Amino acid sequence: MAENASGPSAFSTVLVPIRSLGPGHRDRIATHLLALDAHDRYLRFGYAATDEQVGAYVAGLDFDRDDIFGIYNRKLELIAMAHLAFLREADAPAGAEFGVSVLKKARGRGYGGRLFERAVMHARNEGIELMFIHALSENTAMIKIARNAGATLERAGSETDAYLRLPPATLDSRMSEMVEEQLAQTDYRLKVQARNFLDFLGQVQEIRQGVRDALRKSGP
Repeated sequence: MAENASGPSAFSTVLVPIRSLGPGHRDRIATHLLALDAHDRYLRFGYAATDEQVGAYVAGLDFDRDDIFGIYNRKLELIAMAHLAFLREADAPAGAEFGVSVLKKARGRGYGGRLFERAVMHARNEGIELMFIHALSENTAMIKIARNAGATLERAGSETDAYLRLPPATLDSRMSEMVEEQLAQTDYRLKVQARNFLDFLGQVQEIRQGVRDALRKSGP
């Protein structure tokens, strides 16, 4: 994945609607991941996942335990998504692991970094102390996201682990997440309405064209 990123100290000035995804988005999540080519799947999962393995991953997503975030375009295509997997073990700080994927056509816009910022905000508000990123060392985009956020990097051959200690939640972080989620949901509803309207116009045009064709055939 080639993706420009910015850390929490340099948030993007352009609002990117990022919404939480639930079970109702599972099909779009599958479509998004299946659109990744073999190399991108290798970077995202650590191996060149087959369609069957991608399907098993999507089917196994636990929306009650973890959180999934996504960015939709105007065509309601999921062009970028992040998986925040919570790691809660006894006698260990509460942690979460971050994974992200961005379609090729949507890269170069900082979506990976923005998804990381969104995940960090949510993790803080959930009482998470440590954010983890496990990536292949050749995944320079993911490593750049971690480095820009101020994470500690540990490289072991072909793999790199990143650790970022999160500050406690504040009233500002909680309010910011509420506002961002509401804006993202509103944006999604507007995109759905716009898409439905365009589909309706397309149907009307097809009907009109059918009527014109019928009139021409029945004419003298």
